[in-house]
Amino acid sequence: MNTATSPQARGSGRRTLVLLFAVFFGAMALAAVLRFSGWQPTGHRNAGQLLQPPVDLRQQAPTLANGQAYPWNPEARTWRLLVAPAGACDAQCVTLSQGLGKVWQLFGHNADNVEILWLGTPPASIASLPALRPLAPSPALRAALPGVDDPAGLPVYVIDPNGFVIMRHAPGSDLGGLRKDMATLLKLK
Repeated sequence: MNTATSPQARGSGRRTLVLLFAVFFGAMALAAVLRFSGWQPTGHRNAGQLLQPPVDLRQQAPTLANGQAYPWNPEARTWRLLVAPAGACDAQCVTLSQGLGKVWQLFGHNADNVEILWLGTPPASIASLPALRPLAPSPALRAALPGVDDPAGLPVYVIDPNGFVIMRHAPGSDLGGLRKDMATLLKLK
């Protein structure tokens, strides 16, 4: 039995090996370039602005409108949406409140894990919402929020169960994006 291979067969085997090597390591190199350039697939992007570093509100214990302290209580795994209007609620504020009420309802069985914190007096459109927690006005809490006095309107802040503001949704942004971000966060139990 002749075990010698022809030069043509040997060259073909080498080309195949080099091609497999190029495909395997080329895909890894492309993945590394995309990863370190900051690219992410559209499905994995946040609709809101991720705050780096997150704002720590644990030392600024909010007070509910009825005078009781609002505990962060991380063990309960409750996420919060915070709105901090500067004064009386205008038409844009009322529209935002109605949208937040709809978004909260769309959480379905996860709605019990989300509270809406409203700094000041909330509009009547969401006053009966079970998840609403009106907070007493607090200039210190308001000042801790990045971009709170945006001339474009009211931003919505996402607060994790520990009391860190981790995300800011710009005024006028699509509340569907907020719902998508929150649905992702609620899966992190």
